[in-house]
Amino acid sequence: MDGHVDEHIDGHIDGHDLRHHGDAEVRDDGAKLVDLAVNVRADAPPAWLREHIAGSLGGLAAYPDGRAARAAVAARHGLPVERVLLTAGAAEAFVLLARALKVRRPVVVHPQFTEPEAALRDAGHSVDRVLLRAEDGFRLDAGLVPEDADLVVIGNPTNPTSVLHPAGTIARLARPWRTLVVDEAFMDAVPGEREALAGRTDVPGLVVLRSLTKTWGLAGLRIGYVLAAPETIVELERAQPLWPVSTPALAAAEVCVSARGVAEAEAGALRMTADRAHLVAGLAEFGSDGVRVV
Repeated sequence: MDGHVDEHIDGHIDGHDLRHHGDAEVRDDGAKLVDLAVNVRADAPPAWLREHIAGSLGGLAAYPDGRAARAAVAARHGLPVERVLLTAGAAEAFVLLARALKVRRPVVVHPQFTEPEAALRDAGHSVDRVLLRAEDGFRLDAGLVPEDADLVVIGNPTNPTSVLHPAGTIARLARPWRTLVVDEAFMDAVPGEREALAGRTDVPGLVVLRSLTKTWGLAGLRIGYVLAAPETIVELERAQPLWPVSTPALAAAEVCVSARGVAEAEAGALRMTADRAHLVAGLAEFGSDGVRVV
């Protein structure tokens, strides 16, 4: 399809509202509905994490100091701090990329979280879409990505299809002149984080986004981070306002990427794998009634 679509009225593109998310359905008059699209693992952070965040409240009179959290994220991925930028959730990172980077032909691989495309369009970019095919299981076909695309955005694992693309397949999209943005907001839900590109420094133009809100029930706190080459981090940091991440969010980041946090996230990923297998097996029993398990 031709992705050069210029109509942009209140986030509506091709009749689709890119900023209409599931939470809108359960507010106000929809309060009795259950939003099965919510992608946060738990209703609240675990008790030990809540206590740690609460312990940071005594420092609210001072401006946030992100150095310790930034160093902790860098250590978690084996990177120098110059390759880390803390953000108010992964959503802020999409806006920073759209506003700070000078790109001519951005491409978003769909199905995909709609916020990257919405942010690019809000920043004045004309966005091409690469639409992966259902008949292929929504697997990445690198040949569909235009060779002259200088910004490519892909999720891994992908929301909403849950497809986990091989890291090698994604890495082959890298070019010396291209920024390759990989949204790994759900990678800590993958046992062993297999196929992760976070921490890689051998892929040219690689930008990895991570979120700490899904696994830890912190959607209301807004905390995530970017991993990229130092020069890209500098460009993104210039586009940020001063003190973009609050003191409680910084406290959460530091402990979520600690050895304890990583181990607990891994245990949760293993539990979800077992729960998924149980759910799929149960649903498969209704195949004769027309239920199709994806």
